Amino acid sequence: MLEAIREFGQNGAVLLAGLAVGAVWIAAVVAPNTSYDHLSAKQAETHVRELLKSGSDPIAVMMLVAGAVAILSGAMVSGILSLIAAIGFFSNRWTLASATSAKGKEEAPGKTQRILAVSLTLLVALVAATAAVLAVLGI
Repeated sequence: MLEAIREFGQNGAVLLAGLAVGAVWIAAVVAPNTSYDHLSAKQAETHVRELLKSGSDPIAVMMLVAGAVAILSGAMVSGILSLIAAIGFFSNRWTLASATSAKGKEEAPGKTQRILAVSLTLLVALVAATAAVLAVLGI
């Protein structure tokens, strides 16, 4: 019985972490390239920002669940890395948050914030991929 729970948790962690890495690849690499090919620069900038902002929460939840099932399966290092990755993906909400100017108007984040969010997303994707590999190994 415990062996079945361990295998289920380990396989679930691998599945969810792999799914999260795939979603990051689409959200941070494929979609922005397509946006900049087919939209104007301002529209592409807005599209990529919204895509990262709206996509980071489901990815963070996937990594949070992957971390939980990895820990349940005994893959502690994979679970901890998955939880760190979840925090990293959720931090895009703060990175891309709109600023309020002195006049009380809401200002859109600048290009630097979007570049930082994409870089952070790709960096945290490496952590998520490492967590997936460690879950396969049961570590």
